[in-house]
Amino acid sequence: MGVSKLMDLLTDSREVIRNDVLLLLIELTKGNSNIQKIVAFENAFDRLFEIVREEGCSDGGIVVEDCLILLLNLLKNNSSNQQFFKEGSYIQRLAPMFELSQDSEEAGWSPQKISNFHCLLQVVRALVTPSNQQQVVAACQRVMQKSRLLHALCEILMSSGVPADILTETINAVAEVVRGDRDNQDELGRVMAPSSPPRPAIVVLLMSMINEKQLLALRCAVLYCFECFLYRNSDGQRAVVQTLLPSSTSDVSALSTGQLLCTGLFSTDALANWFSAVALMHSLVENVALKEELLRVLLATPGGQRPITLLEQCTNLMQQERYRLQSKVGLLMLLSLWLAHCPGAVKAMLETQGTMAYLTAQLCSNEHDEREFLVQGMCAFLMGLCIQFNDNSLPGQKREDISQLIIKRIGQESFCNKLAEVSRHEAYSRACKQAQIRAKSAGELLLDYEYCKLYKGLEALIAKLVSGFDVDGIELTELTLSSEASALVSQYKGIIRGMDAQIQGLQQSTKDLEQENAELKEKLGEEQSLNSQLSDQNTLLKAQLGASAGQVKSAQGAETTTANVEELNAARYQANMYFAENIRLTKDLETLRQQLTAEKQRADTALESLAATQKDQEDLLELLADQESKLTRYEEAATTIPFSTSNQAPSGPVTEEESPIPSGTASR
Repeated sequence: MGVSKLMDLLTDSREVIRNDVLLLLIELTKGNSNIQKIVAFENAFDRLFEIVREEGCSDGGIVVEDCLILLLNLLKNNSSNQQFFKEGSYIQRLAPMFELSQDSEEAGWSPQKISNFHCLLQVVRALVTPSNQQQVVAACQRVMQKSRLLHALCEILMSSGVPADILTETINAVAEVVRGDRDNQDELGRVMAPSSPPRPAIVVLLMSMINEKQLLALRCAVLYCFECFLYRNSDGQRAVVQTLLPSSTSDVSALSTGQLLCTGLFSTDALANWFSAVALMHSLVENVALKEELLRVLLATPGGQRPITLLEQCTNLMQQERYRLQSKVGLLMLLSLWLAHCPGAVKAMLETQGTMAYLTAQLCSNEHDEREFLVQGMCAFLMGLCIQFNDNSLPGQKREDISQLIIKRIGQESFCNKLAEVSRHEAYSRACKQAQIRAKSAGELLLDYEYCKLYKGLEALIAKLVSGFDVDGIELTELTLSSEASALVSQYKGIIRGMDAQIQGLQQSTKDLEQENAELKEKLGEEQSLNSQLSDQNTLLKAQLGASAGQVKSAQGAETTTANVEELNAARYQANMYFAENIRLTKDLETLRQQLTAEKQRADTALESLAATQKDQEDLLELLADQESKLTRYEEAATTIPFSTSNQAPSGPVTEEESPIPSGTASR
């Protein structure tokens, strides 16, 4: 009840008491979720908003900043308070604070106003940061759009005279408000800058990103905003790619996102190269159809020569020695994500002259610089993608051909060691932590979050694929066997293909069950979170009920006021409601657990069936190997049986030309 007494002091008429209580509550709520919940349920949000309004909102003094810092402490990493804040319609009360009046614009930005506004933006981001629970983020994003908070933030983006650090933080806030929400992404796409001629806000932001005179933090914020604009937004991705494709209806003189990204990609500024490559990479994330479309992009060349494809140009730039390391890292990330799951892109890159020779030379070099190790690892990953997603349509560049090149020129062990260099680099661990791009200096910008996610998913698969090839392992074909043996081998192969199909079906069933299991677990987590919130509220109400009962008991012998007895009955009624809701949620939780148990049993059954099928396949393979061994012995025995005088072979050992089996052929 000590916190309750402190909260009462927030309404004290003596400002010095109120201000000291604010400072004390700021210290108490740092990193303590229990105190954060108690303070929130003690009507803290209402009281803080009242103080902020009385003190002049963002134009107020240090007290406003203290209130916003306390508000930030209550919301950051606390899903219960975030849910309470959203359901209490406090986001609607937050939105008007971002509206810049003409008077405030003329008055300028004082240092205190900058601090207050920075805290306001931090409060917004605390509600929609990607590390929060997804259902809470989605709900807050919808409210921010309906309350026109997003509109107010976009107005600040396009306003003049906004300080650089406030503009940077506003861009980051807009990024997280629109991330993954299609309505918010569409609204940002419709924002027009008050320029002459008017241009989309996205285009204006990208112009700042590729401008080397802009601050690094601002350029990073623009890239993060562009990534969030494209996150799970297939229409936005398609719009970017369409600006690169030839069209008879497009205005050639108008700047487009595609033109800006190409300008940055081919400029002399290494940072612009990196930013543009990463931005273009995000327009292809999880969209194979657009990867195929981007292969059609042609670039004009000087001297009237034939146009060159965008992929060919990126591959050529990667091979140039004058291209700096940061630029190469950006291109390697772009090419890797482009080639993943897209055989057409793999084929196009393999057809580019000198690609395999360059990658091989990179992996054979003995550079000792840490950054060079990173480039070698990324080259190994790109080379592995050329094996994994190769459709074997190019003679001399098939999966086996590239694998043999690795075995003979690089070595399997050396290749796998260089491949692992990416995950050992400091930039990898830094980029994996969060989607937002953070860098204190330009040199820290190396790897991107989406590239790290792709690498993490495919590294082990590529290493296993390359390690599985044998330099002497040549596949046994039906040509070296008799007709009976060929028929038997074909029969075995048919059985194995059938079993492979059955295994794939079981694997798909297992995958579906695992996905359903994950959805049930997520739903169970949501119910548990809601149950926890209700338990917290129930505990608080019990404490309030106990305090009220104590007040009634201490007042025995005196006349009990009617007001206290109304308050007591209301608290009991509310507690009963929470008890009933808790019981209902407990039942729902038990039902979900039963469903989860049933799904787990189904998954176990499917896995057992899969294991049995795999064992049958292994038995068949052993039988096939035994059959091949017998056939080999029969053939060897047949060559030693003497023939009649008229057909007798010359005496002496059989030469290589006379051997019925081609030289170098071995059974496997």
